[in-house]
Amino acid sequence: MAGIEVRIGHDIGSASAVPGLDRLSAAERSRLSFSVLSPSAPMSSAELAGAHLAIATPGYAAITAASLPADGPLTAILRTGVGYNDVDADALTARDIALVIPPEAVRRSTAVATVTLILAVTTHLIMRHRHSVTGPEGWVKVGQTPGMSLTGKTVGIVGLGNVGSEVARLLVPFDCRLIGCDPYIDPAHAAGLGVTLMPLDDLMRSADVVSLNLILNAETRHIIDASRLALMKSTAFLVNAARGPVVDQKALTDVLAARRIAGAGLDVLDLEPPRGDDPILQLDNVTISAHALNWTDEYRETLQRNIADMLKTLMAGKVPYKVANAAVLDRPGFKRKLAALAQSKPRRDT
Repeated sequence: MAGIEVRIGHDIGSASAVPGLDRLSAAERSRLSFSVLSPSAPMSSAELAGAHLAIATPGYAAITAASLPADGPLTAILRTGVGYNDVDADALTARDIALVIPPEAVRRSTAVATVTLILAVTTHLIMRHRHSVTGPEGWVKVGQTPGMSLTGKTVGIVGLGNVGSEVARLLVPFDCRLIGCDPYIDPAHAAGLGVTLMPLDDLMRSADVVSLNLILNAETRHIIDASRLALMKSTAFLVNAARGPVVDQKALTDVLAARRIAGAGLDVLDLEPPRGDDPILQLDNVTISAHALNWTDEYRETLQRNIADMLKTLMAGKVPYKVANAAVLDRPGFKRKLAALAQSKPRRDT
């Protein structure tokens, strides 16, 4: 076939400025042709028709069964983040399409974002800023609300995958006790991180800071509900840099409004962007960022490398490092499409 057609999300770049493209050889670039997807939600099957690959950002456009062409050469959808709760992975498998995710792209940057939120809420950084810019009276108020040091405190990490494990590593210099909950992790891995594993309810009772670093699926949706929030110490903080719906946001809002816990740091919300009248936005004991705290130069650099690596691998007819819907790898239809990518020739316009 002459050339590989690639669709990219409108938020990622332009057809002439694709992240990571400069990491490919001239010969590899000559085999690729890019066009930009419109910001439709969910993604449109008409725009994916004829495409061999697509690159999309989690959260910008859901991918449902209706998003997928009934047939055609679409071989893989590459995500720029690890979350895929807005993707119908089973539908992709049924159409012989791989869902490729880049765990390394967000590991360090999201872990740093998590620790940033932990430090921001435990030191009352935003409140202190607000008081400090009001003049002498504000400076007096700043000294009336001491923060909480992490030294000797207990940080509970819910989810010890790539990001949660990196959070544990980053917290070591703070001399805090690390506890964790992850029923799927090897206990030896947790022990190597210095993390003591325990059931989630015990973690919620014990932690001075609860850090949520888990994927969103049917099992984890609202895993932090009113009953679990009620287990937390009144002096404890909740930090969520994972996905908004792992927390029952209404229950969290009620708990924060009643000062039942000390505060929360949220990079994610149930609805993004939130409505302007969302009650959680009115609270003074919550710090919120727009699901972008991990968007740093390091993230962009790692993302570019990941996109280039994924493209190189697929163009060679090989399976990328991380395929979320692993069942697709055994399907004859996927194998045929993957092999066809390796046989692609330079575009006719090169």
